[in-house]
Amino acid sequence: MKQFDPGDSPSIASITDKVRPLAIGMPVTAIHFLGDTAVFVGTEENAALVGATGDISSVAIHGGAILCAASDGERIVTGGDDGKVVALDAKGVVTVLATDAKRRWIDNVALHPDGAVAWSSGKTAFVRSGKGEEKSFDAPTTVGGLAFAPKGLRVAIAHYNGVTLWFPNMAAKPEFLEWAGSHLGVTFSPDNKFLVTMMHEPALHGWRLADNRHMRMSGYPGRVRSMSWSAGGKGLATSGADSVIVWPFASKDGPMGKEPAMLAPLQARVSVVACHPKQDVMGVGYSDGTVLMVRLEDGAEILVRRNGGEAVSALAWGAKGTQLAFATEDGDAGMVEL
Repeated sequence: MKQFDPGDSPSIASITDKVRPLAIGMPVTAIHFLGDTAVFVGTEENAALVGATGDISSVAIHGGAILCAASDGERIVTGGDDGKVVALDAKGVVTVLATDAKRRWIDNVALHPDGAVAWSSGKTAFVRSGKGEEKSFDAPTTVGGLAFAPKGLRVAIAHYNGVTLWFPNMAAKPEFLEWAGSHLGVTFSPDNKFLVTMMHEPALHGWRLADNRHMRMSGYPGRVRSMSWSAGGKGLATSGADSVIVWPFASKDGPMGKEPAMLAPLQARVSVVACHPKQDVMGVGYSDGTVLMVRLEDGAEILVRRNGGEAVSALAWGAKGTQLAFATEDGDAGMVEL
């Protein structure tokens, strides 16, 4: 893809003139692609579907704030303060998957490739298998994050002082990975060898799952609120600093004893990162509204959106890697075809 090569020019290459502005009309908390349809999930009540021709349609999915969203490429599942877990497909069809018995907020959702869905409310995590069987697990404290392992039906439940690894279909006692502090988001590496959490303090914490060895990943000036695995899973790109911090995971020890790469520095904090699905390239959004495409190999940059306005709140690539969509906290949005 020639677009990723800034060439010999000393100034940054720009594709801002190729960006199609989108009148989403609402602050956006997440973007996911369902085929060629880009879905912008609002902070309140609605999602906006943008078709391949650029037509925009709004769909009501919750009766209040939308607190979390996840997608498997076939559907987007969201949780809201209305106590509902909702699925949305590319045609705009909304299906209520679950309603909390006490109408508690749905704080986290996660999806498994086989169709299973997980969600949490307060201290309780729920899993519904692809066949419709439902199980629940009470964590020691409020659930801060959920993730399915890439292989097998295993759920990581982040909470205060660590992570619980739960096998909903087995009677085995859940495994507890301890680390002091509040763990607010969790992800498995694509090769299933590592687990990483975003902490309330400005740090990540990781475990090598073969022996539960700790990986301290600190030094951030601010909290990490966004993380994304590179296409081959060899790097974990993160927000939280005025550069993209990319931790190396190519070796069996992961980032232990290694320095992370620091790419695309700006006079603004990185607010969101999204790695390309097939190439070692990432989309990066900043607190000043800038959007860049950055090559992981050498840090080469391409300008997608100039600074100005509110922080970038969401970024996503289409599955083919030929579309990049972005949105800001004040509802400015756009998409570029590569």
